[in-house]
Amino acid sequence: MSVLSMRKQDTPSPDPVSRARTLARPPKVRRRPLVLVGAIAAVLIGALVAVWIWTTSATATDVVAVREAVQRGEVIDRADLEVVKVGLDPSLDIVPASRIDQVAGQRAATDLAPGGLLAAGSVTNEVLPKAGEALVGVGLAPTMLPAEPLLAGDHVRIVETPGQQGEVVTAPVVMEAVVSRVTILETGVTLVDVLVPTEKSAELAARAATGRVALVLESRER
Repeated sequence: MSVLSMRKQDTPSPDPVSRARTLARPPKVRRRPLVLVGAIAAVLIGALVAVWIWTTSATATDVVAVREAVQRGEVIDRADLEVVKVGLDPSLDIVPASRIDQVAGQRAATDLAPGGLLAAGSVTNEVLPKAGEALVGVGLAPTMLPAEPLLAGDHVRIVETPGQQGEVVTAPVVMEAVVSRVTILETGVTLVDVLVPTEKSAELAARAATGRVALVLESRER
């Protein structure tokens, strides 16, 4: 027997248990730094969002907002208002929710749009008509006023007309006024409440009663 043959016989065969352990070794897990960084970033962003939500809710204030449009000069009804919770800049003078019942019944100092917050300067308790003024209602057919919707505060002129069959032979009588409120009646007539000087109110009421007047809208540019 050769020496090489003896060495092959002397080499022990691998133990079956050791071989099984070698085959059963788990594969090495590759670490992915980008995935780990992304997970940490997601956790931090979620924490920041939670803090922001908590801070916003903690500093939010109940204030008055406009639910229905209100024209300048019109009386503000309670149904025109609502309470909302928002975070406010301290420099803004917004009416707090505790004053909503006090605001109802006052007049709009500016046009109030739905969805907007109600600023303290947007309402007034000024009584109309003021001293030295009178409020006169003028009923107008659709053809006797502009198609442009009238707004409270508009400057207008009430012009006496000769009627459908008459002819203009002299300069028409013209009276300046300021629109206070506009109401469209079921008959189709537009009732315009206008403010005029007290000394002109009786004359305007008499001319308006004849139905022979028209309304002219002055420029809104001021």
